[in-house]
Amino acid sequence: MSGARDLAALLARFPKTRPALPPKLAAIYTRQYLENRGGETPAASLSQRLERWLHHQVAVDVKGAVRPPPTLELGAGTLNQLAYEPGGGLYDIVEPFGELFAGSPLIGGVRDAFGDIRQIPADRRYERVTSVASLEHICDLPFVLARAARLLTPDGTLRAAIPSEGGLLWRLGWSLTTGLEFRLRHGLDYGLLMAHEHVNDAHEVETLVRALFAEVQVKSFGLGRQLSLYRFLCARRPRLDVAAAWEARFGQDVLRQGSGGSTAA
Repeated sequence: MSGARDLAALLARFPKTRPALPPKLAAIYTRQYLENRGGETPAASLSQRLERWLHHQVAVDVKGAVRPPPTLELGAGTLNQLAYEPGGGLYDIVEPFGELFAGSPLIGGVRDAFGDIRQIPADRRYERVTSVASLEHICDLPFVLARAARLLTPDGTLRAAIPSEGGLLWRLGWSLTTGLEFRLRHGLDYGLLMAHEHVNDAHEVETLVRALFAEVQVKSFGLGRQLSLYRFLCARRPRLDVAAAWEARFGQDVLRQGSGGSTAA
């Protein structure tokens, strides 16, 4: 019963509202985001190298595949996951921030790009739904996960890699690298930017995935939950009744909010 109460309390937090950025942070937000995703500073470059673990975990199931299965990536960002995926498959993405992938040399590997998961045709099905460092950003996460589960084939898999947000090692990691570099460069608190971006912690993401899927495997990059930098979740056998209930419950909230909080990378 306590598990059911905990899940009910968690679901009651959604859809979340992203904390507003102070004006000075808002003024440099887009530039900072692109620098970070492009690894253009020493700390961002280090982060990109560590994040290879995330990309490898998501793509290990299709390594060497001659005919890759149909895949949907949530929060595709700058399309950096495509460098780890075999070419030639049907690969769709959801990414509301089109500036991130505009002009990318990898765009040729994408069949369809959607600004919101609601735009995907209801009859389309994927054997893989993937996500790399994206689920922690999504304000309407139960709705997005539910819709993703209903887009999977019966034997399909959700493969999601996330930072260990909420854990001790993760906080120390960004505070002493990206956070310190950001303060030295701009004189601003990177923690405010993180609070704006990471609206969900790793425990919340894993709890929702476990509620929605009957089979979930978890792997950590580190020593357990708290002393890890990243977490990888592989989920199968979606509970379609739960997915339908979450879509019905949160769908109207999504429409009222608009697409700004959906699948933001």
